[in-house]
Amino acid sequence: QVQLVESGGGLVQPGGSLRLSCAASGSIFRLYVMGWFRQTPGKPRELVARTGNYTDYNDSVKGRFTISRDNAKNTVYLQMNALKPEDTAVYYCYADLQPYSHSVADDYWGQGTQVTVSS
Repeated sequence: QVQLVESGGGLVQPGGSLRLSCAASGSIFRLYVMGWFRQTPGKPRELVARTGNYTDYNDSVKGRFTISRDNAKNTVYLQMNALKPEDTAVYYCYADLQPYSHSVADDYWGQGTQVTVSS
């Protein structure tokens, strides 16, 4: 089994910062992409940032958010600066990985962590 465990969400004032972490554990043969999506009620889940052979960001967070990864720890981070009320959402970690050498790669998701930006 594969587990993704997120941490670091919470309440922050506009202009503040938060750092999210997500650690993947369990059976991991090869980890390709790790990243973050977010979702607000009534809207589809949207990509925030992801990193693998390349890194890309949602245009709305470019210059404010930075994704990084520690491959030795199978952990991905999201440093969020200059937060805005519109960044309020549940943030989900995801990983595109191959659990066993004989299996195909698939997407795995964390349970989500709430980020609220409000004064």
